[in-house]
Formats: sequence, C-alpha cells, structure tokens
Amino acid sequence: MIVNLSKWGDKLSIKDAKLNFIVEVATKLFLEKGINQVTIRDIATAVGVGEATIYRYFSKKQNIVVASAMRLEDEVFNKYFALNDGGNGFEKLSKFYTNFLLIFTEHIEFYKFINDFDSYFINEVGDLSNYEESLRPFYKSYLDAYNLGLIDKSILKLENIELFYFTTTHSLLGLCKKLSYDKEILAQDSKVKKSDEIKQLISIILYSLKAYESNISSN
Repeated sequence: MIVNLSKWGDKLSIKDAKLNFIVEVATKLFLEKGINQVTIRDIATAVGVGEATIYRYFSKKQNIVVASAMRLEDEVFNKYFALNDGGNGFEKLSKFYTNFLLIFTEHIEFYKFINDFDSYFINEVGDLSNYEESLRPFYKSYLDAYNLGLIDKSILKLENIELFYFTTTHSLLGLCKKLSYDKEILAQDSKVKKSDEIKQLISIILYSLKAYESNISSN
C-alpha cells in the first residue's frame, strides 16, 4: 500500500489532522474497492464518524477523490520521481521512465486508482485545477534532468521537449493502466509478460533520447 500519512501528524492542527485522516481512510478504500464502489457512508463508517462529519470537511465525494489523488501523486513523486540521486541527464531520465515499471511491480494498485480516477471524472463534474497543479513537479523534475543531459551531452536535443514528455508519459501511463487489469480481455493479451511490454516501450523511448557517440560526433 502506498498510503503512509504518519509524517504529517505532528505538523497539523487538530482540524487538519482530522481532514487528513479522512483522506487517508478514503484513499485506502478507493485503492482496495475502486472509486465508484465507495460511498460517503462507507468512508464515514471506516473513519468512525457520521456522514455529516465527512460533509463538514468535504462538500461532495468528488472533493475527497481529488484530495486522495493529490496525496497519492505527492507520495509517488517523492518516492520515485524526485530524481535526487546523482548521474548524468540520461541516467536520470532513464530512472524516471523505469520507475513506471517499478511502480507497476511494487504498487500496481496506483495504476488501478488512476484508471478509476480518469473514468470517474469523465462522468462527474469537478474542479481538477489543484490536482493538475500537483502534477507540475513531475515535469519540472523531468525538465531539470533533460537540461542536465544537454549540458553533459548524454541526451539529444529534441525539437519540442514538452510534446515529447507528454506523449511518452501518457503512453507509458496508459499502458500501465491497461495492464493493471486483473483479467485479460483478449487471448493475445497473455502472449507476452506484462512487465516485458512496459520494458519494451521504455527502451523505445530511451533510444529516442540517448546521445550515442555517433550522434554526438556528427553534431
């Protein structure tokens, strides 16, 4: 389970601590049962309060779902995508992409949650501006590694780095979400190992980034 909010306990007011406890419990329920299967009553029962108390902190379920998603994104970023370790630009970006696979093997429930989240907000109206803001550190970390790679010449200069980032991360995320399903839809889905599919896509992406010696010498 990804959720681990104990680090917040000593720094929050009583009100904020209660709010975060509700988010923690709700997130666990969403991960275990799926967003659509969890009701406000389920959350209230698990927290040990009445539904009115939940509504005192969150006016509707959508707000709890967004809060849960933001907390998960924060934890995933800090654990996998901050890229604080050493290495050249290509090594950092290689780690960035490879961590999609690591999350798949360690916390596949995260991809199931994101799949549920996307499906949920296709049918529900909600303010996702704060959630979108929580995704910005991922791109900043990626861009820092890319710029380092240009300086140390381990990465090729791309025409549109923003387009490359969104195309490749959306492709990887989409594949990981699809492969997180417990059941295979088509017979062909069982022909190759799921992790090998993810590795293959990562290899293709990294091949497009790496500045091989022949490429460097020709520039």
